[in-house]
Amino acid sequence: MHIDRSTIPGQGAVHHLRTRSGDRFALVTSADGGKNILVYHGDGDEPVQSVALGTDEADQFADLLHSAPLPDRVARLERLVDRLTGDEFRP
Repeated sequence: MHIDRSTIPGQGAVHHLRTRSGDRFALVTSADGGKNILVYHGDGDEPVQSVALGTDEADQFADLLHSAPLPDRVARLERLVDRLTGDEFRP
């Protein structure tokens, strides 16, 4: 994936993303923390759709995009720490 980041003076930042297959979208982060996902069609410069996300919604969406949910990642880390410290049989 190719990602370009730009600052929008006084507004926030925008990340333009192009997937391996050529699909394009952008993530706009406003100064107040709001997020908008912009979806483009073909090589057009204007987005065909905008999806506004609240901070909590953006966090939930980001968690879904991880290869494993947060509770699973925490449990994995706990198991690794237990192995390192020898507490494998901790209740």
